Amino acid sequence: MFKKIFISKILFLQLITFCIFQTEKSNAFIPYYNLPSKRFLNLNGSEIGKKAYQLLYFGQLKEGLALAKLAISLNPEDENLWTLLAEAQINNKLFNEALLSIKKGKLINPLNSELYFAEGSIYISQNKKQKAIKSLERGLEIQPKNTNALFQYGNIFLMEKYYEKALNQYDKIIEIKANFWQALNNKGLIYFERDERLLAINNFTKAIEIEKNAESMLALGVSLKSSNKEESLLLVKEALQKNPNYVSFEFRETQLWGPKLQKETEELFKSEELKKDISNANLYKN
Repeated sequence: MFKKIFISKILFLQLITFCIFQTEKSNAFIPYYNLPSKRFLNLNGSEIGKKAYQLLYFGQLKEGLALAKLAISLNPEDENLWTLLAEAQINNKLFNEALLSIKKGKLINPLNSELYFAEGSIYISQNKKQKAIKSLERGLEIQPKNTNALFQYGNIFLMEKYYEKALNQYDKIIEIKANFWQALNNKGLIYFERDERLLAINNFTKAIEIEKNAESMLALGVSLKSSNKEESLLLVKEALQKNPNYVSFEFRETQLWGPKLQKETEELFKSEELKKDISNANLYKN
């Protein structure tokens, strides 16, 4: 479940901790300047940066990128704005531009851990895992308890099937943040591939107790298909209603599902009882 934690929405945390976003429609925001002073530009660079973050948060990626560029042009010495611009570029799949923004941010403050975490995410998306590991490790030297970065780090090991190393990272996360359900879920993915079914069930169940999410529900349903068919089918039906994308083999693969779990999922999907649910999910998936 490689979400999974894309570049996290806390990348710009330092800029928004003191800000409550306005509720107006984002496309109504039109910055206006009238012979501004340098201090005015610096202040408004941050304000525009906050608005750019808001646009990115709500999925208005191109508009967010445009405002992030404007913000950095007003205050190019703000390392957090370079982080924001990198996030905007990543969300628009402009990875090379994002790496340049990160480089400029590092020149201002080489101890900004978020820049290294963003860099690691880019390298993951480019399948440059060794570079990703190096960036994440550098960031974790600065901020060792960043759970999102630890999760990305663990996911690299999961992708490479270094299961013990992945489990170690997920356990670190849970020690820091017990309700980080994604780490519990991914532990379940590992245990399933290692044929430790009871441990897989236990971790999927714990993840669902924290957050009733589609992935853990589907994985638990598949795990129970031999021991409790009725419960298994109910879980699968509800999971596909919550997120029909999980009907897709390819989508589950992007979430780091292993071959054993994939195989058993496909077998379960052939059940006559799920025929309608599978059909509906295929209609509504992205």
